[in-house]
Amino acid sequence: MSRPTTRSKNKRNRQVENDDTTTEILRKIHLTGEITDDDVNQLYMITKPVCQGCRVNTKDNPNCFCGLTPSPNGSRKTGLWQKNSDIVQALGPDPCKDLRTSAHSPAGLTNLGATCYANSILQCLYMNKSFRQGVFSVEPDVLNKHPVLDQLTRLFAQLYASKMAFIDSAPFIKTLELDNGVQQDSHEFLTLLFSLLEQCLSDSKIPKARTIVQDLFRGSVSHVTMCSKCGKDSEASSNMEDFYELELNVKGLKTLEESLTDYLSVEELHGDNQYFCESCNTRVDASRSIKLRSLPNVLNFQLKRYDFLQKTTSKKKITSVFSFPGKLDMRGRLSKPSQVELIYDLSAVLIHKGTATNSGHYIAHIKDENTRQWWEFDDEHVSNLGVGGTANGNHLDPIKLQHEESSGGSHVEMFSSTDAYMLMYNLSCVKKNSANTMEIEGDAVFLHDGILLPSHLCQEITNLNSSYVDACEQFKLKKKRELEHIAERRQEVRSVLSEAPVHSVEEPFYWICTDWLRQWADNISPP
Repeated sequence: MSRPTTRSKNKRNRQVENDDTTTEILRKIHLTGEITDDDVNQLYMITKPVCQGCRVNTKDNPNCFCGLTPSPNGSRKTGLWQKNSDIVQALGPDPCKDLRTSAHSPAGLTNLGATCYANSILQCLYMNKSFRQGVFSVEPDVLNKHPVLDQLTRLFAQLYASKMAFIDSAPFIKTLELDNGVQQDSHEFLTLLFSLLEQCLSDSKIPKARTIVQDLFRGSVSHVTMCSKCGKDSEASSNMEDFYELELNVKGLKTLEESLTDYLSVEELHGDNQYFCESCNTRVDASRSIKLRSLPNVLNFQLKRYDFLQKTTSKKKITSVFSFPGKLDMRGRLSKPSQVELIYDLSAVLIHKGTATNSGHYIAHIKDENTRQWWEFDDEHVSNLGVGGTANGNHLDPIKLQHEESSGGSHVEMFSSTDAYMLMYNLSCVKKNSANTMEIEGDAVFLHDGILLPSHLCQEITNLNSSYVDACEQFKLKKKRELEHIAERRQEVRSVLSEAPVHSVEEPFYWICTDWLRQWADNISPP
């Protein structure tokens, strides 16, 4: 048999006894019209012993103060006994959390809604030292004339020297008049940005600044059509066309080498596609191909990840695995063999996450030219991926690294991805311009890494950093004072309540309203 429960029964019996006693006292007072001290003591149960800890305020014991404060390690949702973290959070955003970890850690860019495509491209351009220094070398009067170039320079200066972990991109995006809520294609954005920058920089009198876009990113190709009958090239074949990126097919192709071979492959023109040869004065079979005439210092490959579906007149993303090397030899790809090595190092990978063609999310993996460390740029968030470009911990890396053995027996670094959208390669044999060979109009200030920053921008960044550091110190002081005040108040409440119980009715004491006492014990600023 189970043991009968008697606790609640005894409690009910005690309550009935208390009610009977109270009724008797009140009847006596009604009949005699007199109230004695003993009547008061019994009615308010002053003789109850001091509570030793019941965790709640006992209603029938005026000497119980337990429920006015939580347990030593406890907390409440509001008031004086909240968790310290909640109290600090109520003070507002902590600017110290936005502090850059070190001067050598890159900064992120704010996403204004759907501007990840622009942020990724801007980071790729900024992390190129030659391009960055070229932008910094533009004269102040040229910057004043072109707001877009001015805002780009200010943005780069903040990315370089600001103490903040991420920079507000709003001024630059607003100057471009971009719609923050509309996702755009990163490739189209880069093309338009290059065109706009070329126009702005054409006003500069400093050679390196004036042609920095062309010097770094422009190469040339020609479309060659050759008659199979007379063997002559068409007149148009000698025309050179500029390119800033090579658009490569990925559908049905597994590697960058295969895509380059496909890009430069020969197309045979037969039947209805026959070519009219002016030398032969008739339509003839011919061959057509693209010839690489010159290559830029920064070689961009745009991977054609989107396939147009004629039946639905829509685009579908190609998510097949695509491999590309850490080093790329382009000497054999030129129409005329190069006398110098054309070895390119992988410097950046633009990644499009998602399957939709008009949405998704852009991030960039970029290698620091000095430290050789890879970084992931995801808007405000920047993560170190290490020397090999692989992620640490639980971070999901959309690019896989592997090592393959080349024909010469050496190990080749290979990367693969289902989302890689654009690849950037830097020519490794190019001698980097040292800072002292770069011309800058007016005063300039040397910063770490040998970068020259115009004095007016340097002063502006110094002022911004000073304001930011001051805001951090003010918040630290505010936080310290608030937590000290909280600690003192808690100590005061616990100290007063520990002495509050009346051990003997012979001692002088005061009656205090329980609701008021509860407010006093629970508010940071007591009533």
